[in-house]
This record gives sequence, C-alpha cells and structure tokens, in this order.
Amino acid sequence: MTILVTGGAGFIGANFVRTSLDVSDETIVNLDKLTYAGNLESLQSVSQNDRHIFEKGDITDVALIDSLLRKYKPRAIVNFAAESHVDRSILGPEAFIETNIVGTFRLLEASRRYWTEMEAEKQARFRYLQVSTDEVYGSLSPNDAAFSETNKYEPNSPYSASKASSDHLVRSYQHTYGLPTLTTNCSNNYGPFQFPEKLIPLIIHNALDEKPLPIYGDGRQIRDWLYVEDHCDAIRSVLANGRVGETYNVGGESEMTNLDVVSIVCEILDRLRPRDKGKYFDLVTYVTDRPGHDRRYAVDISKIKSELGWTPAESFETGIEKTVRWYLDHQTWIEHIKSGEYLSWVEKQYG
Repeated sequence: MTILVTGGAGFIGANFVRTSLDVSDETIVNLDKLTYAGNLESLQSVSQNDRHIFEKGDITDVALIDSLLRKYKPRAIVNFAAESHVDRSILGPEAFIETNIVGTFRLLEASRRYWTEMEAEKQARFRYLQVSTDEVYGSLSPNDAAFSETNKYEPNSPYSASKASSDHLVRSYQHTYGLPTLTTNCSNNYGPFQFPEKLIPLIIHNALDEKPLPIYGDGRQIRDWLYVEDHCDAIRSVLANGRVGETYNVGGESEMTNLDVVSIVCEILDRLRPRDKGKYFDLVTYVTDRPGHDRRYAVDISKIKSELGWTPAESFETGIEKTVRWYLDHQTWIEHIKSGEYLSWVEKQYG
C-alpha cells in the first residue's frame, strides 16, 4: 500500500512522513518542490528507508502528477503542499494563488482522472485528504465560541483566502464528481523542524543569537497551539476513519496570547541556556502590527473527538518544553536553514 504525500519536505509534511513511517508499514511517495521552506534535512532520519520515495516537483505540473499516480498507484493522497505564511502572502500574494488554488485544482483533476479509472473496490477505498487551516474562518472576539466545522468562511488575508478557495474546490469535487475527499482545518502548529519565520522558532533563534524578539502590535493576539506530532496523528485518524466529504477541525486546546507564548519560551531558555546577563524576555521588541491581523483563532474539536476518538496527547506545557529542547539540540539544522534568502526576508519584514 502506498500514500502520495505532497509538500512532504515542509514543516508539517516532513513530520507526517517521519511519524507515519514509524507507525505503519506503508510506502510514502513524497512530492515536494523544495522551495525556501522545503528542507530534505528534515527527512534525514528516513533518507535510507526503502519505504520513503522522494520525488522533486510541483503540484501544478499536471504531467508529473499523472505520471506519479500511474507509477505508484497510491491508495490515498494527502495534500500538504501550500504557501503557508500570512506575512509572505501580504508581501507577495501571487505565489499563494498559484500553489494553493491552481495547484490544488490540478491535483484534484489528476486525482479524479486516476480515481475514475480504478476498479470499483479500489475506488471505494481511495481517499484524497486536504490539509487546511483554521484561518479560513476569519477572526473571533474574546468571548466568541470557538470555530466549529459549520462556521462560515471569512478569510482575512491572501493566505487564508487562497486556502479557503482550495477547501471549496475540494468540497465541490466530492459533491459534483463523487471523489472521496476529506478536509482537516488545524490551529497553529509548533514543534521540531519548523522554519524560523513562524513565531516560536523565530523567538528561539533570535534569543540564542541575542537579537531582538519581535512582537506584532500589543502581542495580545490569541491562538490555539497544536503540537505538530499530535496534528499528524489526527490526520492519520481522519484518513483511516473519517466520513467521506466531511471536514474535521484539529486543535491543541491550548489558547494563549502571542506575548504569553514568548514569555514561556523565554522562561524555558532562561532555565536551559541562561544568558550571561539579564533574562531573554528583556530582548522583546514591539513592532508595527501587520495589516489585517486577526485577533483570535480557536477551534472546537468536539467532532473529531466524538466521531474518531482523537484527542491531543501534548499540552502546551509539555509540547513547548520538547520543542525548545529540540532546537537547542539541533543547532546544525538551524544554521543550515539560515540562508541568505531567509535573512533578507526577516530584514524586510521586521526592519
């Protein structure tokens, strides 16, 4: 049995590939374009595993997708491939339209052709799973109920709008053509191998380098934080037992302000790698808030709990301790991804 994973060299995708190889005997064909956030060093531990097959390529390449489906005959496709950073979507939205909308469309078309030609028994078992985000739902006020799967879509950035568009395409292919699709909408992920443009690894990297710790606006934006390996486990659960055509929210049940997250990371660093003088939180610097910054995200995970019996294994306290320790123990990985492109982007974004 084989699964085709797209975007499997990115942060969440690479964690999914590694953990899935650990818990199953299936082969994973890993398709990734290897843009700035795709990193084969994140897959070094499985580089010699015969059940991990890496293919470099783009989900917008129709001929490539068709050839991979014919060659490997996967029983499922899990689509992680996406441009995923809100700040980058504000500075340059076109790449998000191309990958997240056009790429998803072309992947769905290839999947439909492939699925249509299957024998009936294999058709019934085939699944296409779209990995999406809670940002498609928009923003919550402090006292609003968490987003459920029935909330209407109200995306507020080019990134979330592109992901909302791809979600709608997936839904339409199930409704119109009968393609057996599933969608997951996750909250903010954190954990090992995350590219340092996201909050938690950025704070860790800057703190260790004695650089300012940039906080947007007042730092009171609230997010639900999900440990990446919990997310990967939830995806496997949905893939195995989710109802065709359904959407499942995945969250860590750990709502917290950005400022509190930074404070906790700094406290752990103070304990594990203290500064010569002062505390790491002394490096906090408030920067101009980004345009249209959503105030709060939170997801209700009652559905995945009740239908599939999934719950997060890590609290934020246990997950963030593991995460900080991992970055402290993997300085070589960190140094290798500090490319000129990344450093120039940080300078442009944060001044």
